Amino acid sequence: MHKHWIVLILLAFLIAACLPGQSPEQVQAQINTAVAQTIAAQNQIAESVALTVAAQNALSTSTNTPTPTSTALSFPTLTPFPTVTPLPVNPPSGGGGGGGGGFIRRDYSCDIISRRPFDNSEWNSGEEFDIKWTIVNTGSKTWNPGYDVKYFSGPHMANVDIIEIPVQMKPDAKYSIVMDANAPTAKGFQVMTWTVSGDGTAQLCYPYVAIIVK
Repeated sequence: MHKHWIVLILLAFLIAACLPGQSPEQVQAQINTAVAQTIAAQNQIAESVALTVAAQNALSTSTNTPTPTSTALSFPTLTPFPTVTPLPVNPPSGGGGGGGGGFIRRDYSCDIISRRPFDNSEWNSGEEFDIKWTIVNTGSKTWNPGYDVKYFSGPHMANVDIIEIPVQMKPDAKYSIVMDANAPTAKGFQVMTWTVSGDGTAQLCYPYVAIIVK
């Protein structure tokens, strides 16, 4: 269950990062905060599980002794989801009334699936690895060939700065890219962010790599 709200934390920050008028530094700070909160939450859950197992082991070994008064385990309070300003939604073209408040797609948007490497994976300084992203057109408009996936901020790990999507992308279409990369020399938590844009649109989404350099 905890995986779902961990994903929601990352999703909320990435949606906030897509808001217009933000500098690369602001977007990078939001992404760094999102992944850092994920790590902290995972550590809290691991500590709670360890406490539970320890308490169960203590009870199982206390045979032939008075039943001890159990102390309620104190589970850590997790950081609440950040408040995110909703993105503006472009209404569908044409008149047409009708009720129902279903999901309305934005004209231009995208998402990144099947990301590699996994978040928080560990690499040695300078170690080679592959970056794999599958880009999905989640908007209601078709993309013309030539949309760009390009470096935006953070430590530059990839061997290129920009990759062009050479095909037309209809709504729900997918396009996968693979890049060679090297872990940066700086140790610790490192996040590199890219953007997807084209046809004069602003950044549609923010592919990223979040690793720990040993």
